Amino acid sequence: MNNLKKSTQIILKELATRYPDSTEFRKNAIVEVGKEFGYTGKDWDPLMQKNNRVKIGTYDLAGLIEPLRETMVSNSVVKMPQSAAQMQSIVNEEKTFAKTDKSFVPWGAFSDIVKIVKSNMFYPTYISGLSGNGKTFMVEQACAKVGKEFIRVQINPETDEDDLLGGFRLIDGETVFSKGPVLKAMENGAILLLDEIDRATNKIMCLQGILEGKPVLVKKTGEIVEPAEGFNVIATANTKGKGSEDGRFTAASIIDDAFLERFTISVDQQFPSLNVEKKIVFKHMEKFNCMDIDFAEKLVLWADIIRKTFYDDGVDEVISTRRLCHIVQTFSIFQKRDKAIDLCISRFDSDTKEAFLDLYSKVDADEIVEETGDINAEETYEV
Repeated sequence: MNNLKKSTQIILKELATRYPDSTEFRKNAIVEVGKEFGYTGKDWDPLMQKNNRVKIGTYDLAGLIEPLRETMVSNSVVKMPQSAAQMQSIVNEEKTFAKTDKSFVPWGAFSDIVKIVKSNMFYPTYISGLSGNGKTFMVEQACAKVGKEFIRVQINPETDEDDLLGGFRLIDGETVFSKGPVLKAMENGAILLLDEIDRATNKIMCLQGILEGKPVLVKKTGEIVEPAEGFNVIATANTKGKGSEDGRFTAASIIDDAFLERFTISVDQQFPSLNVEKKIVFKHMEKFNCMDIDFAEKLVLWADIIRKTFYDDGVDEVISTRRLCHIVQTFSIFQKRDKAIDLCISRFDSDTKEAFLDLYSKVDADEIVEETGDINAEETYEV
């Protein structure tokens, strides 16, 4: 027993408690207990050695479990809870609030998101749009404006129920259930942001009932968590949940229609207009103390031309608003326009990079000038 690592001992101890009259255990029972504690194969494999196997899929652990039971009766080891349902549940009580960012410029759906957050209603919202066009930043700043608690979860293909709802953890030698960000947001009445939700797999189907505003049963503890007033779910994605048709977002998955149907509204976030994007670039130049109005105007025009070409299938890459902000930050360090652009587009293939640099050189030389157009309605926001 003492030769086994702590995690294996905990699995064995739980088996002894759950099945007080048994010494033989099926493989699936051992694995199930291990997974409930958040363990992996390396933690339960020592219990399934060949010399313990009495038949296919069944292991005799009498030599390990009988001495353990005697020890548990004499209370000479730490007493474990009788079952997962009796374990203590804990949650990080610290509240998280987004800070107002002076470089933020309100535009697009920002006023709508503010109204949704202010309403305190449960109103699941799905926001899609190309990478780097301000979706996450917009939600964060809407919560900052309203003073609403904001909990962000970065979704990836490995995100599962344990990541979202919580799982078992060892804390000070005690096994406790640590509540995840979804349960914390529900109990606190916070805004839960599921960032890049289209990278998820079916492992997030545990959220379907939550997206209906219903209480959730935590299977591992038997606890029922009710959503507090003000709780809401906002999801961001690069696609509309149907996968990436052009292959641009290779990690984007096809989200189940029944899951998508639970979002009350969907918002398609586009890149800002020329005038709004100029304000954004100006704000970042102020932030990094490198104000250059001529450079800002030419950067925005350059990006706009590339986007129009991208939408016409003329190029495979696009310059996002976030990329423009990266260029500004780089310019503040090196104080050279061409170098800042070069460094910030180096991730593109050589042909694309060369074409983009050549285009900027023409914009910088005033060979291409901005066309005057009507002011977009989104430009009426105060900056």
